[in-house]
Amino acid sequence: MSSERTDVFSDRFDVSGVTADGAAWLASAGTYPRSTLALWRERADAPVVLPCGSAFDVVSAPAVFARRMVDRLWDEGPGSGPVATFRGRMLLFAAPGTAQRLPSLLRWEEFGRTGAIPPLLCHGRGDAVTVPPLLTTTPPASPDSRWLVAPDTRHPWLPGPEILLWAAVRAARAAVRISIFPPADQDAKVYDVSRRR
Repeated sequence: MSSERTDVFSDRFDVSGVTADGAAWLASAGTYPRSTLALWRERADAPVVLPCGSAFDVVSAPAVFARRMVDRLWDEGPGSGPVATFRGRMLLFAAPGTAQRLPSLLRWEEFGRTGAIPPLLCHGRGDAVTVPPLLTTTPPASPDSRWLVAPDTRHPWLPGPEILLWAAVRAARAAVRISIFPPADQDAKVYDVSRRR
């Protein structure tokens, strides 16, 4: 951190982008928000387990597929809420109630399809998730856990189940490559005809 930043919640955190308002929003999910903020003031490089269902729900997806979802949300849609990585998966923070509604929407959408959408883990009321540290240290304390889109306001916009369904369907369609040509015969002999006499 730079020398002029003496308070860990001043302005923005170095790399992660979590602001004081973003930290307050995250802490508001817990039973004791002031205790969580006090912990972060002492150890901003510590991950914390927070309950879902009141301030946010979380949709956990495999990293590659989730990256496609986030790309669709930003390129073609309204953008995303906060997004973090944790142990090879991405955590997409969503509006409360999303965890309850999204699975049924996914089942409905995949009816009659090949199932190109991988299993999405939906964490809502009664669940808890580990959020990355607010401050990224060098070297990182946990390289598998960091913010990609950090919370920066007390009331961040959070996508609902319909928007995440739309992003998942778009990401699945983008992953499927359709060709009008039959697959190449792997045993066929190929001749270089570019050197004709």
